Amino acid sequence: MLIFGGLSAENIRSVHVFVALCDNVNQGIVPVPAFMGNGKDTKRNLYWGLAGGVKTYSKNSKEWKLIKTIKNPKNVILERVIFKHSTSNVYLLADAYDGAEIKQTIIYFFKASSGDFLTSIIIDSLKINFGGNSNLVSSIGHDGLMDFDLDINFEQNNTKKRDAIILACISKRFFAFNLKQTGANPLVWTTGLMAPEAYTLKWALDGWVLNESNKKIRERAAQAYNNYQKCGLKASRNLLITGW
Repeated sequence: MLIFGGLSAENIRSVHVFVALCDNVNQGIVPVPAFMGNGKDTKRNLYWGLAGGVKTYSKNSKEWKLIKTIKNPKNVILERVIFKHSTSNVYLLADAYDGAEIKQTIIYFFKASSGDFLTSIIIDSLKINFGGNSNLVSSIGHDGLMDFDLDINFEQNNTKKRDAIILACISKRFFAFNLKQTGANPLVWTTGLMAPEAYTLKWALDGWVLNESNKKIRERAAQAYNNYQKCGLKASRNLLITGW
């Protein structure tokens, strides 16, 4: 067993986040300003580089420290970032996929949910496992399953318990069939239209890091969404739900 600085593979938890960059051209979205909706621009993309994007919002939070950035780790991934939680042994890996590759992004998310798509990163001589070995996987962005179907079966490949957070419009309806195949637990997903920005994920992870109940984690997500969108807490609770 590899041990470094008091950490080992047995006492580390990991989160893998899949983000298809917002793309006015290649996704069935209501168009956003061009600079936000360029699916190849990580710096200014709505779901990645702007204030509510996964990279920027996480980087600006006090709970997460950016420890590594990797450009083009795979041909469909434009940028990969790895964060370490400030007070716990939790690592977060987030991948920014070319917006034109949204179908492949969702396929990889389901593969990871099922225990496949194994990914590992070496941090200070310590091997951190992500993908199908993650404790939590998340898909954030446009709900591509509103635009296309997946003719693929995602069979559960191992007995590891994985939670899933899916922040996309009406994700329970469109992701349920395939997620059920993977065996992952739907920790937070949605019943209606939403802005899939990173504050909802971050607040939910605040509770997940503390091993809170699914109900409390979902409440954190609803509080976050209302805090930023000002839609009313009742509406946020109706939008963001947990479980089947």
